[in-house]
Amino acid sequence: MSQDASISKGLQLGLNDKERKYDRQLRLWAASGQAALESANVLLVNSGPGTVGIEALKNLVLPGIGKFTIADDAIVQDADLGVNFFLEETCLGKSRALCCKNYLVELNPDVLGRCFPEEDTCFDLEKLTASSEPFTIILYTLPLEKDRACFLETYAERQNIPLLSVHSVGYYSYFTLKLPEHLPIVDTHPNEDLAVDLRLLDPWSELSMFTSQLTKDIDAQSDHDHGHLPFVVILLYYLGKWKDAHGGDPPLTFSDKKAFRELVANGTRRNNSEGGEENFEEAVAAVMKHITPSSLPTSLQQIFDYSSSVKASTKESFWIIAAAVKQFYQKHQQLPLYGGIPDMKAESKTYIKLQSLYQTKAKKDAREVTSIVRTLKGGEDVAQTEVELFCKNAKFIKLVQNSVDAPTINSIIDNELLKDEGLAEAGAEMLVSSILIYLALSASTFISTDSAQDIADLVASSVPRLSGNRGLFQIAQEIIRSNGCEIHNTAALTGGMVSQEMIKLITKQYVPIDNICIFDGIGSRCQVFRLNLGRQQF
Repeated sequence: MSQDASISKGLQLGLNDKERKYDRQLRLWAASGQAALESANVLLVNSGPGTVGIEALKNLVLPGIGKFTIADDAIVQDADLGVNFFLEETCLGKSRALCCKNYLVELNPDVLGRCFPEEDTCFDLEKLTASSEPFTIILYTLPLEKDRACFLETYAERQNIPLLSVHSVGYYSYFTLKLPEHLPIVDTHPNEDLAVDLRLLDPWSELSMFTSQLTKDIDAQSDHDHGHLPFVVILLYYLGKWKDAHGGDPPLTFSDKKAFRELVANGTRRNNSEGGEENFEEAVAAVMKHITPSSLPTSLQQIFDYSSSVKASTKESFWIIAAAVKQFYQKHQQLPLYGGIPDMKAESKTYIKLQSLYQTKAKKDAREVTSIVRTLKGGEDVAQTEVELFCKNAKFIKLVQNSVDAPTINSIIDNELLKDEGLAEAGAEMLVSSILIYLALSASTFISTDSAQDIADLVASSVPRLSGNRGLFQIAQEIIRSNGCEIHNTAALTGGMVSQEMIKLITKQYVPIDNICIFDGIGSRCQVFRLNLGRQQF
């Protein structure tokens, strides 16, 4: 069964029975996101101390992922008991994967757990993937044997699924995201204020008629009626007056908008009991924000450009809808209407009517896009709800790309060192760039040493500009002092961040980081970099 089919099945079973249990998270990613979680099959390949991986998995079990597999050939030892809260003394000498799995599933009976290798079997990732349902997402912890990491990268690329890695030592940690070539995120959850599109410069006929009805004999209206005109109606009325006086041109320049704002403000009645009108104040405040011509967001133009190169035989519903919306835009020079309006001073019945006008127009646009979808190859199988979601979020859809064209480590280092030098000249007390933490941790993965200098030398061999860098050496000293051990506080915090990104990728909601996040527990800070992860640094 495909993931989309599994999600649909989850929705049909009815999530209402679980609303009380998952109330908080349903507010974040709704029933569709919860269905995606419950259809997910997560693989954790654990190594080293392994605490950070289990902490990440814990935060996926609690909100109700469908199933997970822990691949870990380690046996529980005394050192594990001090950092892993999912182990106890009775676990000593037993499979760490089995013990962690047993305690994790206790957190949520709805989740299915599996451990690998099972008793009397060898650790073979190829055998695991061949005998399992396709995984939705994979997380592995570092340090991990190179051949295992390479196998996971190949598998993830072949299955077109996200692959995450995480490394936690002492007070330092980082995690990376390797994504399919292009990952579309439709429901990015933009700020509601930014999503509103009132179409004041290009109103449709029903909205224009509504405005004409409410502003007929506006000067003769009672103070009550005049003071309860919605600001949308006020702006449309005065835009008509402005265009009549300016050859049909709207106020687009800053100076014109200032003059238009004065025109609107002059329409305020001040000889009433309030000494002014709140609705006109709202209209004046909305001029700069809402009197703007429609434009195609760069992110959506990128999607339109790429959609034409996607093979019709392999198109997902996203690309079919994108092609339809592109045709809609080419025809109307407008995106489908969002359909929401902000709160404003108005009579309840007037506000409801105005709200209905926008919602009706949005539904009409979505229906037109749907009719285009049905004419495209594969479009007959696209759900109406998918089209409506795409249309509603069209302005903010994000296409997250893999790191092939991302900056190299050397270019990032050059940029970071320039920042450090500039701040040093300004006399600022500067923490070294956290990219050095990533490099030092990565170097420590490949060498067996008790020398900070060896770590610093290995980094410098790959990035010559860091030869003799004092900050790098101090970080290497801290890593050596930690002796490869994880601190639970750091592991728990990092695991929380990792699981948050995994939920974004599973639900395809919210925008994930791009593409490496580094945590400095000593300096209490995080930094995110976009780095070409396709090239081994050492």
